[in-house]
Amino acid sequence: MNIQFSDLIENAPRSPGVYKMYDADGMLLYVGKAKNLHARLKQYLDISKLELHKQVMRTLVARVDWEIVPTETDALVREQELIKTQKPKYNIMLTDGKMYPMIALTSAKYPRLMKFRGKITQRRDVFGPYPSVSALNDAIKTIQKVCGLRTCTDTFMNNRTRPCLLYQIGRCSGPCTIKQNDYNERVALARRILTGDSEPIINDLQKQMQKYSANMDFENAAICRDKIAALTNTSNRGIRRNRAHSTILDWNKNVIAFEKLLGLKIELAGVFDNSHLFSTNPVGAMITFGHNGFEKSGYRHFKLNDKKRAGNDIAMMEEFVSRAVEHGPKLNLIIVDGGRAQWNIAHKVAPNIPIFGVTKGEVRNGDEHFILPDGSEYHDLPKDSSLFLMLRAVRDEAHRFVITYHRTTRAKKMTASVLDEIDGIGPKRKHLLLTHFGSVRAIMDADMTALLRVPELGEVAAKKIYDYFH
Repeated sequence: MNIQFSDLIENAPRSPGVYKMYDADGMLLYVGKAKNLHARLKQYLDISKLELHKQVMRTLVARVDWEIVPTETDALVREQELIKTQKPKYNIMLTDGKMYPMIALTSAKYPRLMKFRGKITQRRDVFGPYPSVSALNDAIKTIQKVCGLRTCTDTFMNNRTRPCLLYQIGRCSGPCTIKQNDYNERVALARRILTGDSEPIINDLQKQMQKYSANMDFENAAICRDKIAALTNTSNRGIRRNRAHSTILDWNKNVIAFEKLLGLKIELAGVFDNSHLFSTNPVGAMITFGHNGFEKSGYRHFKLNDKKRAGNDIAMMEEFVSRAVEHGPKLNLIIVDGGRAQWNIAHKVAPNIPIFGVTKGEVRNGDEHFILPDGSEYHDLPKDSSLFLMLRAVRDEAHRFVITYHRTTRAKKMTASVLDEIDGIGPKRKHLLLTHFGSVRAIMDADMTALLRVPELGEVAAKKIYDYFH
């Protein structure tokens, strides 16, 4: 049993990252983090040393994937994101509502910088998550030093008659009692820092510090020096914004902006993507979204009916869009990923529905531009705008949805193509075998003794399986 699992992890890198374990049907069973993926996955070889729920999970594992990240801290944050969004069956941590700490900016007249855990709402712009409270406190301290944003509650601020100690030590601009002419600029600066855009700010501060020093204004030069030190330290610790959270917060705002760009109303938009592996297992998918975010009820999977189209992305797109328009939910907009050829075929299939194209450009996740419903190209959408982030998010969701389906169909086909050839092995026995061994490869390698341990399999069936593979 250990030998078969070792085959799944033999190429695991000795790097920080997250690992994901799947069953034979492609269902995500478990997500974990590791400072050293190779060393961590080796701990699963001896089932007897695992916790009970992991022992059960381990027998079902048919595939192990991993994602490499720069640091152990990034692995911790990525693990939390995957658990929250994909809800693996056997993860028992972080499913009780507990979340890593985050930073929020409220929508008050003078936005408050605050620590935050819990449900994300449109009343706050959320940044994070942070791997620890100490990392979050360091980030807040930096924003206080550089931007002077308040951290007090509304009640505390509204009842002040003079500034508090934070103002005296230079960590708050004192909006409670002092007129503010530049608080919005302070907030904008804080957002830049929290989204990782610290380098230009540091450069500007260095120029200011040099100017103050040249004018013998050493007090202000020292203030700039302290701000640079705080920003550099925070940047090294990896302040970053959870863009998925901020995008989800602004769904309605983003869709309204999208409608203005296109000059049409959107109740439901469909986003299409294809997947195949050297023309095998060709599939397609459509995800849908509207003013309230992703509309899961409109999601569709497609298996290719016309096998002659397999491997031809344009021909596959033609079939999938045609079937979705004929049998799926009513769409006000179709979004295709791929470029002019995909836009053309979608327009041909659905001439009465506006088509919007997302082109990858030369560099994916950085060089995208768009094809508008009138066929013209649009290159002027800022890459850091919330609308651009939403469009990237819906494209990535379609890609995730179709890739997951493709992997599932491949796993099922592999299982069927091998086990279905054995006389007397029907769906029930296939399920028993895969539940017990975790993968087809493990079944192939099993000896008679191991096969006879499978509950309800029986000696006759066990011998047929052993004889088939040996």
